[in-house]
Amino acid sequence: MSPVSFRTATRADLGAVIALLADDALGRKRERVEASPAECYVKALEAIEADPNQQVIVAVQDGAVIGTLQLSFLPGLSRQGQWRGQIEAVRIAAGQRGTGLGRQMMEWAIAQCRERGCGLVQLTSDKARVDAHRFYDNLGFVASHEGYKLTLS
Repeated sequence: MSPVSFRTATRADLGAVIALLADDALGRKRERVEASPAECYVKALEAIEADPNQQVIVAVQDGAVIGTLQLSFLPGLSRQGQWRGQIEAVRIAAGQRGTGLGRQMMEWAIAQCRERGCGLVQLTSDKARVDAHRFYDNLGFVASHEGYKLTLS
């Protein structure tokens, strides 16, 4: 096998990214996997591409998308104007879980945050994702805050 590379997702990757997002009990309820990506996903990717502080990243090996995450760079006034890196929608292909790819992808994303001058990296994870919490704990993340969401639609 060839090495894994990380790059910004393109429109051609969108179907594979959606499939990764849908590949668990929570994602199956939230996502729409169709032969051609629904317009809502296309518009979302276009908005992300237009914002220099947003990226959808894919992990690619031998031409196949095997992982994804969204990386956001957030300016803020707190912590003396410190920028934050926000990592969301982390998914690894089922056949790649437990291989170290998730750690490699997260370390790559954290390095991108450092390069952008972020002083903090944060993420949220659904309370039902116990395995993911263990994974983030092992990476050195600390569950220091309670998160809240209000669904609007």
